[in-house]
Amino acid sequence: MLPILEKTTDYALIVPYVTRIFPLVERKLEVWSAKAGTIPEPELRKQALASISKKRFHCQGGSVYALYTRHKSAELLHFIVTLQTISDYLDNLCDRVPGVDEAGFRRLHQAIIAAVDTEESCRDWYEHYPHRNDGGYLQQLVDSCRAVLVSLPGYQDVRTALRRLMQLYADLQAYKHLGESVRIEKLVHWYSRHHNLAPDVYWWEFSAAAGSTLAVFLLTAMAAAGPVTAGEIEQVLNCYFPWLCGFHILLDYFIDLDEDRRHHDLNFVDCYPSPLVAERGILNFLSESLRRAAALPRSVFHQTVVNGLLALYLSDPKAEAPERKKLSQQLLRSAGSEALWLHRCCLLLRRLGKI
Repeated sequence: MLPILEKTTDYALIVPYVTRIFPLVERKLEVWSAKAGTIPEPELRKQALASISKKRFHCQGGSVYALYTRHKSAELLHFIVTLQTISDYLDNLCDRVPGVDEAGFRRLHQAIIAAVDTEESCRDWYEHYPHRNDGGYLQQLVDSCRAVLVSLPGYQDVRTALRRLMQLYADLQAYKHLGESVRIEKLVHWYSRHHNLAPDVYWWEFSAAAGSTLAVFLLTAMAAAGPVTAGEIEQVLNCYFPWLCGFHILLDYFIDLDEDRRHHDLNFVDCYPSPLVAERGILNFLSESLRRAAALPRSVFHQTVVNGLLALYLSDPKAEAPERKKLSQQLLRSAGSEALWLHRCCLLLRRLGKI
């Protein structure tokens, strides 16, 4: 039996999230998996299927934003799963297929920009990529995202912000997948050009924030409810970029330290000069995320997202590795009883095979 949650508002969010949204995410992923299975090019088919089967928890986590505007939850869920499927697919194409340069990474990621900006022209996403025939799979994903966005009453209000966030995401992917000899230099220079967006963080923390899709999901959910003002967008980004988005991706890299070291992939938690500095950095992102979330409208929703990120990532068995267990426990204790409750829930869901 699950323990009793202290705050009924959280309980009202968690129950439909697990019982209704999770099964719907699985059905959406089954549809995209079936389409991925028809991709003619074997390497593209392999990476598309792997990105869905091995990274489904990314879609599960992001899908909490489908409950932000409940009368539009079906449309939001479709958008969230589809955009995250694009993200995970492109990440696999960049991470696991050799022989791609910066131009190839950039052209691939124009697709995710086009997915959120209906005024962006669609191109040959594989122009500079060694494998090209996906049978229209990536374009279907892009078109599916755009179809949802044009139906949202506040889309034009948030379109520029969505594009800006996805451009940062695309820049990050283009640089971080380069060779070990140049990628850090490129990322440092890139951060120097955007330092004003996040002046109080390190370059790798800024890079982490750019790698999150959560602010895009939230702004889209707000647009589903109606007009969104410039002040509301600024208020959201004051919390989400770089803090809550950065916290999200730092947790992701934290549990993947061993895997990234094996593959010689760039890991932003490894960029801290020592484990102690890393510990302080991640705890600072947690503290700022919770503090700034408390100042947002519907603050409990955003605080639950922060605690849910902790619960989701730190319930992964990789978080129990000796070099991570201490900080995992410290993060959960720092967040408080709600995060500990959600962590126990996620442990149970993992045992049941739901995550």
